[in-house]
Amino acid sequence: MLLCRVSALSQAAAKWGRRSRRGGGLLVHRAVSFSSSRRHGVNSGEGSPQPAEPGSPQALYRDTVLLPRTEFPMKLTGQKLLDREVQIQQECGFADLYSWQRERKAKKEFCLHDGPPYANGDPHVGHALNKILKDIRNRFELLRGRQVHYVPGWDCHGLPIELKALGELGTSGLSPLQIRQKAREFAEKAIARQKAAFQRWGVMADWEQCYQTFDGTYEAAQLKVFQEMHSKGLIYQDYKPVFWSPSSRTALAEAELEYNPEHVSRAIYATFPLVTLPPKMASEEGLDSVSVLVWTTQPWTIPANQAVCYMPNAQYSVVRRGDDSRLLLVASERAASLAALLGTELQSIGSFTGSQLEGGVCQHPTIPDKQVPLLPANHVTMGKGTGLVHTAPAHGMDDYSVASQFKLSVECMVDEEGKFTELAGADLQNLSVMTEGTDRVISLLKDSGALVLEERCVHSYPYDWRTKKPVVIRPSKQWFINTASLKDKAKEALQKVQILPESARASLLATLDRRTYWCISRQRSWGVPIPVFYHKETGEALLNKHTVSHIAKLFKEKGSDCWWELPTDDLLPPEVIKKSKVGPASDFIRGEDVLDIWFDSGASWAAVLEEEMEGDSEEPESRLSWLPAPLRKPLATESDSRADAYVEGKDQLGGWFQSSLLTSVAVRNKAPYKSLVVHDFAVSEKGEKMSKSVGNVVDPDEVINGGKDAPAYGADVLRWWVAESNVFSEVQIGPTALNQARDSISKLRNTLRFLLGNLQGFDPRAQAVDPKQMHYIDQYMLHLLREFSMKVRGGGGASACPASARRLLTPSCVQQGRAETTKGAELNC
Repeated sequence: MLLCRVSALSQAAAKWGRRSRRGGGLLVHRAVSFSSSRRHGVNSGEGSPQPAEPGSPQALYRDTVLLPRTEFPMKLTGQKLLDREVQIQQECGFADLYSWQRERKAKKEFCLHDGPPYANGDPHVGHALNKILKDIRNRFELLRGRQVHYVPGWDCHGLPIELKALGELGTSGLSPLQIRQKAREFAEKAIARQKAAFQRWGVMADWEQCYQTFDGTYEAAQLKVFQEMHSKGLIYQDYKPVFWSPSSRTALAEAELEYNPEHVSRAIYATFPLVTLPPKMASEEGLDSVSVLVWTTQPWTIPANQAVCYMPNAQYSVVRRGDDSRLLLVASERAASLAALLGTELQSIGSFTGSQLEGGVCQHPTIPDKQVPLLPANHVTMGKGTGLVHTAPAHGMDDYSVASQFKLSVECMVDEEGKFTELAGADLQNLSVMTEGTDRVISLLKDSGALVLEERCVHSYPYDWRTKKPVVIRPSKQWFINTASLKDKAKEALQKVQILPESARASLLATLDRRTYWCISRQRSWGVPIPVFYHKETGEALLNKHTVSHIAKLFKEKGSDCWWELPTDDLLPPEVIKKSKVGPASDFIRGEDVLDIWFDSGASWAAVLEEEMEGDSEEPESRLSWLPAPLRKPLATESDSRADAYVEGKDQLGGWFQSSLLTSVAVRNKAPYKSLVVHDFAVSEKGEKMSKSVGNVVDPDEVINGGKDAPAYGADVLRWWVAESNVFSEVQIGPTALNQARDSISKLRNTLRFLLGNLQGFDPRAQAVDPKQMHYIDQYMLHLLREFSMKVRGGGGASACPASARRLLTPSCVQQGRAETTKGAELNC
């Protein structure tokens, strides 16, 4: 149509020229169909062009020139940009957009379940990457005509919040309720700051109706998941080794660990003299004084030794040292490496299979009156050490399995502070096992003649992800989830889940395989109490569907503080006592442990996705009365109320993705999600992890509002940075990336400005043309627009964002458009 108008203008100009030569001077005022308000050039927004004087050359040609006109500014910077963004958010009703779309009719619904960020600090660039990525997906689905279900949430419990809330005060002298009050206040302030930032970033949601894991209704839904899993025998209490953080003084789950690959241990080789030879070895001559050689990176565990394990199918040799003629029992395939390490020849004088070592008994190297057996075990490997493993059931998962099989003692000589107890003896009592306790054990081995070699060992070791300090393995009585019995069901459920990128599936399955059980109890105050009571005399636990249902009802009405506020008689009323068939409430005391925060957030599907749980007579709408009415309606008419997508960082493969999967499979026999989008982390422009000490942290607030040495980019640039980034690899951010995003925004603004300028004065109700009546070139351009639109939309969602952003701005699209226009003009002629 533009070419047609140009043709009309040419014809008009020719006619005017002929008439002017004849003295006519008639101007064709109707050469174009738009209003004359468009014919005076582009209004930049900074001022209007001056009208030409009558009779001037400008006035003579003015009405024959078609130029865009718009008040849309070419460029905004500084405070004008920030004020304009806020003005647009307010005038366009950003705050009401979510509620509006929830109330409109739609054939399909799209549910993106929000993984709750942790309420322990200010919003950071990782939040921006995640929240904006989710918002892009939600808005894309909204444009497709779907009704979006998205309820933002926060993870509010846990040790990090407790520690930050208390600061240097610690827990000394504070009651659980006082600790909880301070922690709640801290979390609420963090939520307010994060929520304000998310709104400023333009994230579409009803920000007055969010879920928080410390809400009483949420806690009640969580306890119902707990009760259902307990009734199926999936939750149990046991005394076994767990990861224990001396710095936090609580048990930890695998997901709460960070592995430090540069951890340095004092590894030792030590001997256990054989006091009773295995029958096969005893029948050989010259093998009267043989010592078993073991290797360990944790010398402090030697006092807790209960056995030495061997591999049944491996080959073992008795070797004589060339320097002192001592006889050592080692794995045959390790002999050469050990000889090089010890710097002496090791001569083999006898060989045995592992199974022939059965019946051997060793002298404990630091406890004179203690003897330990040689036992077979499948966890013994030949990659390092001697092929014979020192076994301390109290301080190792595999060691504990051996103890369970052979009924060995599981004595714990380490307290909650990570110090030796009196069971370890006077020489070790009150010494920290990781420092001076290790020194003392090595000294004891040296004094007894058992120490063969000490070496510095750099290896991967688990650390508390909160305090960044090493953990120990020690036994304690905790509550566990039997994940081993859920693995097969979880893997089967994952087969029906789409995962982007697909490579993340292997990581998720690997983390699932490593988790044999899940310790869900924590020895803290800020969290959801485990609803268990213990008999004062026997210590037997009281926990059943009647007690949990009553506690869940109280939590919904009063919040979980009531666990500490109410007397035991209210927590265990007569009707509950009668149904439980136990003695009076006065015989019981309430438990003091709280649930792991991964169980908190992992049960969010039960509180937010509105699935009516089996055996729950309460309607979903009633259970979720804390949500607005449009959000309480079922996600779908069918029974499948899974979320369409979970979108989180790759660290959640062993965290929220997994805890949500396990709890949902346990209760509903299905995954809580239909698809997973796993994005990578934001890093500096040099590809480095952001750190305050390094000074490379990018604050999203400074990106938007500017900082000491940085311009104000505004929220659109921050959003475009996310949109054009490949989120499946490390996402770099810094001046270069932000300037590039700003340039892209400028190109987009100029394009939109040109389009708006051409639409000035256009009334689609009166001037729109039916496609069938358009010129061929116009129909062809609509066809090209349709193809381009499909390319931009791509597959939709996170994976299509970068490609779509590039297609919008790539010069090849412009060139193609020009070329196709030329072809179309030829066709039209």
